[in-house]
Amino acid sequence: MALTQETAQTVALQCLTWLAGNNELLPVFMGATGVSEADMREGAQNPEFLGSVLDFVLMDDAWIVSFCEAQGIAADIPMRARMALPGGEQVNWT
Repeated sequence: MALTQETAQTVALQCLTWLAGNNELLPVFMGATGVSEADMREGAQNPEFLGSVLDFVLMDDAWIVSFCEAQGIAADIPMRARMALPGGEQVNWT
């Protein structure tokens, strides 16, 4: 079942909040993306930025598990949310 964009944005905002509170992972995200805290606050309103937050967290299974456990959600929700945001469509190369 696909998520609506509104639900996907909510999940991504939860992920951004979780990431902002993670003292070990936040500097990695900021260093990898070059965003500042102000950019993060501004990006919270941007579906493309929220998609990039999910892209980052989806790079590591341990990060996904930690986020999902903290939120009490199923482990497939972040990927489903990413697919519902701009740029998250599944590519068919055939």
